[in-house]
Amino acid sequence: MTILLSTLNARYTHASLGLRYLLANMGALKEQTRIQEFVIGAKTTELVERILAHDPKIVGFGVYIWNVEETAKLVAMLKRVAPHIVVVLGGPEVSHETGEQAIVQLADYVVTGWGDVTFPKLCGEILHGPKPLMKVHAGVQPPMADIALPYSLYSDEDIAHRTLYVEASRGCPFKCEFCLSALDKTAWPFNIDGFLAEMDALYARGARLFKFVDRTFNLNIKTSLKIMQFFLDKLAAHPDDPVYAHFELVPDHLPDALKEGIAKFPPGALQFEIGIQSFNPVVQANISRKQDNQKAADNIRWLCEHSHVHMHVDLIAGLPGETVESFAAGFDQLWALGPHEIQFGILKRLRGTPIIRHTQEFGLVFDPHPPYTILANRDIDFPTMQRLVRFARYWDLVANSGRFNHTIHALLGERPFDSFMAFSDWLYANTDATHRIALDRLAALVGRWLQQRGMGADEAAQLLARDGHGVRQKVTTTAAPQRQARHLAA
Repeated sequence: MTILLSTLNARYTHASLGLRYLLANMGALKEQTRIQEFVIGAKTTELVERILAHDPKIVGFGVYIWNVEETAKLVAMLKRVAPHIVVVLGGPEVSHETGEQAIVQLADYVVTGWGDVTFPKLCGEILHGPKPLMKVHAGVQPPMADIALPYSLYSDEDIAHRTLYVEASRGCPFKCEFCLSALDKTAWPFNIDGFLAEMDALYARGARLFKFVDRTFNLNIKTSLKIMQFFLDKLAAHPDDPVYAHFELVPDHLPDALKEGIAKFPPGALQFEIGIQSFNPVVQANISRKQDNQKAADNIRWLCEHSHVHMHVDLIAGLPGETVESFAAGFDQLWALGPHEIQFGILKRLRGTPIIRHTQEFGLVFDPHPPYTILANRDIDFPTMQRLVRFARYWDLVANSGRFNHTIHALLGERPFDSFMAFSDWLYANTDATHRIALDRLAALVGRWLQQRGMGADEAAQLLARDGHGVRQKVTTTAAPQRQARHLAA
């Protein structure tokens, strides 16, 4: 084995699609290449030891916002104990602003952008000459038909225990300035028949949970319908062996043909992630986001009322021009539409994104360390931003978790954002913690809060009892992940 492909995943259940693409496209070097995945939080010395056990000549690391700091430590130690090993970096975190990154200085080479063609070529030059003179190599984007699909490289272990990431297209035609996809010119589809053949092979091997990473699943409706029909056919043929698919949707593009297909899916088969980000037209204009808010709201309402899709809708706090008051109005509007989860995100300054053009006008202040979260801006000072961060964390624990599906409505009342912000402030004052709050303790705290707001002790206890004090049996008739299954069971 000559070349090792590695990365530090956020969790064991995440399987790196990027590494598998690289391996699938290594050509003549494929037989000399292996994948070794790790998980963040492991001891650096142990990771170095496991890498050296392969005796590689080249190690390629996938670098992302969640693993860059630990990967930098890993690269530094690896180069100390085995300086002869050539280290090549790739991934979104090192594809922009390379000149100012410590991890780039530690490595031998960097591939920016698409690595399918450029990484194998670079490895060939390192091994066989002529030796590459440049440190940074801009990734060449090949025709989509020339990219070998990686799905056969998911192992039986991956299929049995990990999330399988798949993509029917790459790129995005929209220009939202907080997103790296703003740098794409368009979206590029893979051949749909070849892609579905790969999905069929995964299904035949036992895969039942498919997470699509396409930014715009519903951009091409004909393709969307073909993909949905693939899953509908599997459900019809084997209703007692369900599949589960996750898609990211453009919120204001849901024609009738797509609605008809969506309505055919049973409970526990589909999840849609929909990025609203902000309902404020001024903020949308600031970040170059084109969105018909009325159509988006109507489509979310339709999905909630007329389909069995698990709905996960995103909002981002801290965008330029968004005040707490306008964000609260958008939050309340979204809650009224009825999605199962509102993903309350805090703005991050991803390397290379155009959001930095607003830094001076809107006083954007970001944490210099990953994940580069906004700390304050012109409209939201640092203490208030920290309150929003805690709100987001507690919201995930209480509302999004599915463990308080009945209680949450009493908790929010008629002013959801204000009510939960008050609860969040109280919860922090009484726990001084945002993590590691045991479920039983959290349920007791929710009950105390409801009583302080005027609810009788018996009524609060009965309400929490309906949620089993946060404990629900896993729904076994669906392939959906457990958190989504709890919403389904409510």
